[in-house]
Amino acid sequence: MTASDSQRASDQRKLAIRFIVCLGIVSMFADITYEGARSVIGPFLSDLGANAAQVGLIAGMGEMLAASLRFFSGRLADRTRSYWTITIIGYSVNLIAVPALAFAGHWWMAAILVALERTGKSIRGPARDVLLSEATAVVGHGWGFGLHAALDQTGAVIGPLLVAFTVARSHAFGPAFLGLVFPAAAAVAALLVARAWFPAQGTAAPHQIEQTHFPKVFWTYVVASGLLACGFVDFALLSYHFQKTSAFGPATIPLLYSGAMAVNAVTAPLFGRLFDRFGIVMLSVGTLISMLSLPLGFLGGPTAAMVGVACWATGIGAQDAILRSGIAQVVSMNKRGSAFGAFNGVYGVMWFVGSAIMGVLYDRSITAVVSFGLGMQLAAAAAFFWLRGRLRAAPHD
Repeated sequence: MTASDSQRASDQRKLAIRFIVCLGIVSMFADITYEGARSVIGPFLSDLGANAAQVGLIAGMGEMLAASLRFFSGRLADRTRSYWTITIIGYSVNLIAVPALAFAGHWWMAAILVALERTGKSIRGPARDVLLSEATAVVGHGWGFGLHAALDQTGAVIGPLLVAFTVARSHAFGPAFLGLVFPAAAAVAALLVARAWFPAQGTAAPHQIEQTHFPKVFWTYVVASGLLACGFVDFALLSYHFQKTSAFGPATIPLLYSGAMAVNAVTAPLFGRLFDRFGIVMLSVGTLISMLSLPLGFLGGPTAAMVGVACWATGIGAQDAILRSGIAQVVSMNKRGSAFGAFNGVYGVMWFVGSAIMGVLYDRSITAVVSFGLGMQLAAAAAFFWLRGRLRAAPHD
């Protein structure tokens, strides 16, 4: 490699990192908004009269919408290549949905707004991830997506803290939701700035050999991810359990969630680095750690519950860094929007199925909830371990 080639590669790497950081800041403001709301959605729904089954159903339905609708938005992104426009529309939905929770007088009204917020996430997800994957190809998919996730989760730390502070002062959830309009607006503004700074991002022709269909290993990967989603408990059900058992007070629960997001922010880039070095087997490790959240969170006391939430957050960190990286590793740019969409579609449906099942089981047997989650996640960990050689042999970008 000549000196000019080395300098060019260094400049490309710096530009890619700057772009990843820019989109990370956008995601940080967005996470302040919706993770702040998410940290208290379980207790909020409980105050509005929802039971455990309804909380599980609402949480699962929201995640299903956030993920399954990506199948269509991903295909739209591949067809139009309007990555920026689609991303901006998706982030703009936060401006409406989250602050409007302050005016929800019944749990079904809150459920509609949760679904709307998740729909916005589904619109922007594939297009944003295609933009990111173009940059992460330069620095390493695991490291790039992990860095983005770390910035993303910084917002997930700040949001619940702001909500906890507001709830502690007002003794109500409404003012906290209303205040989240400011970070929602900041996310859209930061995205428009990023679009102005990096106008060429997302416009370059794919530099890979274009695929006409997804490789077989992609679908096996999607099935394994679906098993993981089905067995991964939503924080809404955990927080519902904490409030019902008086393990933690209403103002403490968002602080607990904020701590979880801090753990997530640290573990995501760590698992990203490990993925770039060791491959998909690191997702099996992350899954085995996240499994501990079930017995510790549902069957232990307050101390065990805090450890369980940390294990839950570690699992989320591994997923944030690795799941998208695995797709970018085996699918070419021309099919990547559809791949992210199809993957998230299956993931979202299975998350909904798992959340609904665990919500119903909770009203009958907490032990059954733990057993179901452990079984599904163990199957996912085994599947990812089996895939380790097959993903490594897949073509790289």
